[in-house]
Amino acid sequence: MTAQKFTAHGKDVGGIPVARLLPQAGRRTIGAWCFLDHIGPARFEAGSPGLQVGAHPHTHLQTFTWMLEGELLHRDSLGTRQLIRPGQVNLMTAGTGTAHGIAHTEQSPEGVRSLHAVQLWIALPMNQSIAPGFVHYPELPTWQEGGVRYVLTTGSFQGRTAPTMQHSPLLGVDVQCQAAARLPIPCQCGWEYGVLVIAGQVRIGDETFGADTLAFIAAGETQLAIEAEAGSHFLLLGGEPLPHPTLMWWNFVADSREALARAVDEWNNHSPRFGEEIDLTDTSLRRLQAPAVPGNLR
Repeated sequence: MTAQKFTAHGKDVGGIPVARLLPQAGRRTIGAWCFLDHIGPARFEAGSPGLQVGAHPHTHLQTFTWMLEGELLHRDSLGTRQLIRPGQVNLMTAGTGTAHGIAHTEQSPEGVRSLHAVQLWIALPMNQSIAPGFVHYPELPTWQEGGVRYVLTTGSFQGRTAPTMQHSPLLGVDVQCQAAARLPIPCQCGWEYGVLVIAGQVRIGDETFGADTLAFIAAGETQLAIEAEAGSHFLLLGGEPLPHPTLMWWNFVADSREALARAVDEWNNHSPRFGEEIDLTDTSLRRLQAPAVPGNLR
């Protein structure tokens, strides 16, 4: 078995440094997972605003927030106002088609002094008609076996199924190893897999992966064997690739450059496509401007 290694690129999101694993030049997606940020762990001094991400839009994707430490307040153009805490998932759906989109803000509540999370995006199948929406999942399947703690964030694994809504077949499992462990994981036919190492070290095939590295396993394997050292923490992802091209620019997903350019123009000109304007008068947040799509984007 061959696992391809990708190292994170450092980014700044809302004033917080993050490790970005997807997309990269050599790997754009894992199944329908198309974006992967490891945020923190970050500690804030007294008086620090923490994470502050102003109103910004999305098309043809879902934002999937997996909270590990701290709290975040989510607000969106559907009127949602939801606090997310550790062990919970926020799933926001932008919808598909030229008439659908969504906008939201994310911010650390006053007094919260830490933040640790994984922010993922899921590209939506554009051959389906999907409406915008938001669902908060406060409880997920959690169990321990052989010194390993599992939280199933989406999909089915080891006879359990998460309640998280899906529009294409996906898997997400948070795995924490109190002791060293060897984990044999059966692979679904035609699926791609990824392993994001959050802490510690794991070995897959002949390659070792440390914190903020991503292992990619192409479709065709029947079993994935992960050897994890004691104290390791990683996120196992899997999914079936979508049957159409997935292009990304800024916060948009589409199937063509023209569709991305149209989304940029509509957001910057306050199109009703993105729902109600989020009231920012009570905060220091600002509405973000979408940058123009480069002519050479492929």
